[in-house]
Amino acid sequence: MQKVRLGVALLMPHPFDHEIDTLRRATGDGTLGRVPAHLTLVPPVNVRQDRVVDALAVLRAAAAASRPFRIELGAPATFLPDNPVLFLPVESGVDEVEVLRDKVFCPPLARPLTWPFVPHVTVADEADPDRIAAAQVAMAGYRTNVTLDRVHLLQEGPGRVWAPVADFELGSPAVVGRGGLPVELWVGDVLDPEARDFSLREWHVLGLSELAVALPHERLAITARRDGHVTGVATGWSRQTVAQLSNLVVASPDRGQGVGSRLLAAFESTAAQRGALRTACQVRAGSQGHGFLQHRGWKDGPRMPEWFEGQDFVQLRRDL
Repeated sequence: MQKVRLGVALLMPHPFDHEIDTLRRATGDGTLGRVPAHLTLVPPVNVRQDRVVDALAVLRAAAAASRPFRIELGAPATFLPDNPVLFLPVESGVDEVEVLRDKVFCPPLARPLTWPFVPHVTVADEADPDRIAAAQVAMAGYRTNVTLDRVHLLQEGPGRVWAPVADFELGSPAVVGRGGLPVELWVGDVLDPEARDFSLREWHVLGLSELAVALPHERLAITARRDGHVTGVATGWSRQTVAQLSNLVVASPDRGQGVGSRLLAAFESTAAQRGALRTACQVRAGSQGHGFLQHRGWKDGPRMPEWFEGQDFVQLRRDL
């Protein structure tokens, strides 16, 4: 069975990620550009492809049982002489980090450790000892506070580049439809691998009858789950005052149960929270997706004759 190389981390949120990357660039970190600024919870571990779903379930359970917390990163320290690494130690919030780490450090993500777990953010890996000493002196007064509100699953790709493939907000997910057919709504920046596979399968079944024309790289992803299984997804992106809905799909057996409406409402409310003033989407003119959006207050805009595969599309929008 094929294996994938995974890791679990708390990625540094914006703008602290840029701040940390500036320090990494100044100290000559060789992993800059390949590994995002992060606090490791589970170091690289090989997981069988058929166990990735189990890994995602571990992260969801850990996230649902946790709450956002704040840490303080202190002045640079080092693991020398054992390991030439320059890092920012976690000086407050250590207990919260360790509790979350214990929740995610279990099969299939558990692995033997070379070094004891020390909560930290790496600044330079395999650095020159003289450069480490100089950086410690130059940044002796450095302190920063960071609020962490989600846990990430990362996967190693070609060129040893690590990228997030799933992120789960700390805190219980919203549950809608209580008393009837409840679903959990998980909001993140990317679709996790299980939700992505679901979306691609349903997309091939539905074709042009649904929203959008492809599954692009999303930055706003909402997954609906029922009894732990994916029942629908909505993805898109939000930039400045506009949010683009790129894909909305519900499992065929679950259609007509309000899952799509709840996904759309969650997409709109999340976009508004991120500063969007309006939403937009392109759908095939006269399609099921077209009627779905019109019924929920979206207005027709410009027509796009033969825009995709010879089909006419229309741009819809809704002010938030």
